[in-house]
Amino acid sequence: MRDIITIPLNNEESLIIASDNSGGIGMKEHDLVQVSYETVAYYSFRVAAMECIAAGGELVSVVLHNFCGDSSWSELVNGIQKGLGELNLRNIPITGSTESNFNLEQSAVGVVVIGKKSLGKKTEKVFSTDIKFAVVGMPLVGKEVINLAEKVVPLSTFLEVSKLENTMLWPVGSKGILSELNQMFPAKEFTKEMIDSNVDVLKSSGPATCFIVAFEQGLEETLKSAAGEYFHSIDIK
Repeated sequence: MRDIITIPLNNEESLIIASDNSGGIGMKEHDLVQVSYETVAYYSFRVAAMECIAAGGELVSVVLHNFCGDSSWSELVNGIQKGLGELNLRNIPITGSTESNFNLEQSAVGVVVIGKKSLGKKTEKVFSTDIKFAVVGMPLVGKEVINLAEKVVPLSTFLEVSKLENTMLWPVGSKGILSELNQMFPAKEFTKEMIDSNVDVLKSSGPATCFIVAFEQGLEETLKSAAGEYFHSIDIK
């Protein structure tokens, strides 16, 4: 199942709620990965936003939970706004709270994305036997996300692919590609030995640096055009 909650609002639409957390990543002395708070918030936002969009949601609001201190708030908001800009979204309200009573030794951030979805919009597809798979982006984690940033699939590319008909998107998180494949199709059982690809299907993808696409065979060239250099094929034996 997807990492989201769906709440029906009425007979026409529902709320899609997705979230992401990070800890030990930021500018505090004891953080395990030292990066700006703008970067921290950007990557937490992208995870939640990708989950929401993959589930058919259109973003309407973002909630920020800040445990890094008052001085980091504006930089964290800048990171969220950077992500919203990549999605061509303007005037999306950002709210939240800062823990200012106590000073934590490590940074911690939580981001919640709220979207709306038409009840008639279907994101879980039923495919014929000619189903194909691809990974867009590369699985990266920790310092790799910064050092190999050119391999992280942009949000703009994710958005473009999400608009293609007869596809099913699935962001890849810390459990890796193989685990996500088995969540996409719980009636099947994929193993590492069944998969032929130039990407590591067991490696963590950290802040959703890549995503899986299931698609009908006739769409491969269209998908390659939309994904560009980030496209990696997956062959299932």
